Amino acid sequence: MIHDYFYRILISLDQLGNTLLGGNPDETISSRCGKIVTTCWTCRFFCWIAHKIDPNHCEKSIEHDEVS
Repeated sequence: MIHDYFYRILISLDQLGNTLLGGNPDETISSRCGKIVTTCWTCRFFCWIAHKIDPNHCEKSIEHDEVS
């Protein structure tokens, strides 16, 4: 129960970060970067770091129903 609460807090902070960077407020940074990883060196670097922590993190977090 408490784990779910903190998980939702982390997701909301991630979405806030994406919003502050000009992205969709309902999408995470990982999802946004996963969609444009081939054309954005910053996203490529971010996904490389995330992959070290959680393999294929950006690919797994892509929300196809959200517009970047």
